[in-house]
Amino acid sequence: MTPAAIPSLPRGVRLHHDRLRGAEVLLGPERALMLDPVGAAVLAEVDGRRSVGAIAAVLARRYDAPEDAIRADIAEFLGDLADRRLVDLDDG
Repeated sequence: MTPAAIPSLPRGVRLHHDRLRGAEVLLGPERALMLDPVGAAVLAEVDGRRSVGAIAAVLARRYDAPEDAIRADIAEFLGDLADRRLVDLDDG
């Protein structure tokens, strides 16, 4: 995945706050994935317009972390979600 790839949530997939558990959940057709705070932070930035590189830059500034490390972690996380068809990736 290149930094220019643009992630988006496919039709039928959405972020949801589970009030009972106090956690973010990624809901898809016939599945739900509980998100840790890092995963929730990444997916909160996915808007179908910004690239992986742009999302990494935002999160690196927010968490005062190295952008290259953040970008690698985001690419791995979103790649796993894409394999499960919970995220679409446009090569930009």
